[in-house]
Amino acid sequence: MGLDLSVKIGKIYLKNPVLTASGTFGHGKEFENFFDLKKLGGIVTKTITVKPRLGNPPQRIVETPSGMLNAIGLQNPGADKFIEEKLSYLRKLKIPIIVSVMGYSVDEFLEVVKKIEAAPGVDGFELNLSCPNVPYGNKVFSLSLSATKALADSSPGGARMFAHDENMIFEVVSAVRKVTDKTLIAKLGPDVSDISKMALSAERAGADAVSLINTFVAMVIDVKTRKPVLANKTGGLSGPCVRPIAVRMVWEVCKRVKIPVMGMGGIMNAKDALEFLIAGASAIQVGTANFMNPAASMEILDGIKDFMRKEKINSLKEVIGSIKES
Repeated sequence: MGLDLSVKIGKIYLKNPVLTASGTFGHGKEFENFFDLKKLGGIVTKTITVKPRLGNPPQRIVETPSGMLNAIGLQNPGADKFIEEKLSYLRKLKIPIIVSVMGYSVDEFLEVVKKIEAAPGVDGFELNLSCPNVPYGNKVFSLSLSATKALADSSPGGARMFAHDENMIFEVVSAVRKVTDKTLIAKLGPDVSDISKMALSAERAGADAVSLINTFVAMVIDVKTRKPVLANKTGGLSGPCVRPIAVRMVWEVCKRVKIPVMGMGGIMNAKDALEFLIAGASAIQVGTANFMNPAASMEILDGIKDFMRKEKINSLKEVIGSIKES
């Protein structure tokens, strides 16, 4: 009897639970010489915005113990160029393609989703509500008065994120839900007091799933120059150092919501991936590992299969949420 690794996220059928995380896999073509991309459960694209973004000035990446900081700044070709130049390649892979999208306002989220929605070959959207290395500045958000006040109060003078407030999450997700029937995933940030509240808000607004966690806002200082190493001063911390926190947050969210959870954060091997699955995640996304080992996703998938064979488990459903809490 063969192994059944299939899972369903909204309307998307995944033949296995291993996807690549946004921002770490480009649009796939860069990795085609390392393994057969068609064996992936799916691909989450680099985040796409309405208009092209050059991103932040260098230096944009720095290593840190057991992790890395990045402040790429959502460099991307914009929605029109993505459809024209990237989507045709992804479509040929014949695996689920989830497009990560981001806007500085509800209207921008709607605009980018509507543009990409009209193009064939897209199975779902991941709403990037929590990118921590983009300077939001003094941009005006198209939110209700209460949500706008919450936005200002939550981070005066700092990076402003939709993911910091449950009301803002609700407004973005509910608005996007009205313009697409495709699978909608809300990507949540970790630097909140109760991530379960944020997940519940996304669920109430109509999200088909949530994905977590995004990176932590962090800083590295050059002690000789006494200046931040990154030109952006702060960046997003990812890698093995964040994994135990990510597993805990996934576990907390899985106990509160009824929709599927996609787990990520420092997954470097199959054992790491299994922690998330056992905690309750229906699928996982591989991110930072891709920078060090382009074939990491396939090795993780093979490792999950080996674990199931050794444990005499035929279906992944027996693994998901199988944590023993006493």
